[in-house]
Amino acid sequence: MKYVVCVPDGCADEPVAELDGCTPLEVAHLPNLKALAARGEVGRAAVIPEGMPPGSDVGNMAIFGYDPATFHTGRAPIEAAALGLRLRPDQIAYRCNLVTVTDGVMTDFAGGHPSTEDATKVIEALQEELGGDGIEFYPGVEYRHIMVAPADWIDATCTPPHDLSDKPIVLPEGPAAPGLRRLMDASATVIGRLGLDANQIWLWGQGHQPEMPSFTSLYGLDAALSSAVDLIRGLGVLTDIEVVDVEGMTPGYDTDYAAQLDCALDALADGADLFIIHVEATDEAGHAGDVAEKVRALENWDRHILGGLVPALDRLGSWRLLLLPDHATPLRLKTHTSDPVPYLLVDSQVAGPGGTYTESAVASSPAVPGHELMARLVRR
Repeated sequence: MKYVVCVPDGCADEPVAELDGCTPLEVAHLPNLKALAARGEVGRAAVIPEGMPPGSDVGNMAIFGYDPATFHTGRAPIEAAALGLRLRPDQIAYRCNLVTVTDGVMTDFAGGHPSTEDATKVIEALQEELGGDGIEFYPGVEYRHIMVAPADWIDATCTPPHDLSDKPIVLPEGPAAPGLRRLMDASATVIGRLGLDANQIWLWGQGHQPEMPSFTSLYGLDAALSSAVDLIRGLGVLTDIEVVDVEGMTPGYDTDYAAQLDCALDALADGADLFIIHVEATDEAGHAGDVAEKVRALENWDRHILGGLVPALDRLGSWRLLLLPDHATPLRLKTHTSDPVPYLLVDSQVAGPGGTYTESAVASSPAVPGHELMARLVRR
C-alpha cells in the first residue's frame, strides 16, 4: 500500500464577490479533484485546535499526524530545524521576516519577495552589524529567515506580519519587547543601504525547539516530503521524514508542480511508503488577495499533480490519498482563519460515499480533529 498526502496550502476560502459569491474551489476547473471526491470520502477537519493561532505551523503539524496541543512550541523553532539548527535549552528562535512598512502600515509582509540570494546578503549584513551577545541571524528562503536569541527573550506578544497586511503595524509587547523593537528599528538602517523593497525586519513566532517522536515510530511507515517552505521542511527534520529537494520548486506561483509529482512518484517507487506533497501557491495568492492567481493555482494543482498522480499510483499497486489545506486563507482577509477546512480521503480498493470537495458542500459535516486524519489514512 502506498500513501500520498496532498497539501494545497491555504486553498480553502470564503465566498468572493468577484466570483459571484462563490469560492475559488467552487469556480476553478478541477476535473481530477472532482473525480477523486466522487469515489472517496469528503468531510470537514479542524486542523487548527480551538484557542491556537491559525498558522501553517499548527495546521501542518496536525496534517502530519501530531496533535499541536501537545507538540507545538512556536513557528520559528520548526523553521530553524530546516536550516540545520538544533537549539540548546537556553536558546529560542524567532521568525525574521523582511517586510515593507510605509508610514506605520504593513504594506508588504513579504518585502517585495526578494530573491534568496539578495536576502542572504541582507541577513549576513544584519549578523555582522546587529549580531552578538546571543543574537544570531540565519538566512532562509526569500523573505523568511531566523533569528536565534537567549531563552529569556521569549516573553513577548508578537503579531504575525501577514495578519497586518495593509493595516497599521502592531509592535511587540511584553518584557522582551524593548530588545525586539531595538533590533527591528536598527535593521532599517542596515537594509536601507542594500537596495531592496524591504525596509526592516519583523520578529515573531518565537519558541523553544520541540521534541517530537519520529513518524516511523508513530505510524510504522517510511515517509518523505517535498516543499519549498522551510516550515514544512523543518517538520520533516523534527519527525525524521526525509526531505527531498526538487529542482524548479519554489514557494511562489512559478513552482514546478509536475516536478514535485515526479519526485513523489520516484520516492514511492524507490521504497517510500508515504509521500507528502506541499505547495504554497494557493496560500500566497490568498495573502495577496489575488483572486485570479488563487483559481489558477488550484487548476495547476489539478492539472499538473492530480492529473498524473492517480494513473501512476495505480501502476504501483494499492494506494490511499489524503488531501486538505492546513488552514483557510480567505482572499477578503489576506490572512489565515481557524475555520475547519474540507478534507478528502480516497482508497483505491474501497469505494467511498462520494461527495463534492468545496467549503459549502461540507459546511454541515461535523469537524473531525485534523491530527486524527493521518491515523485514519494509514488505519493505525
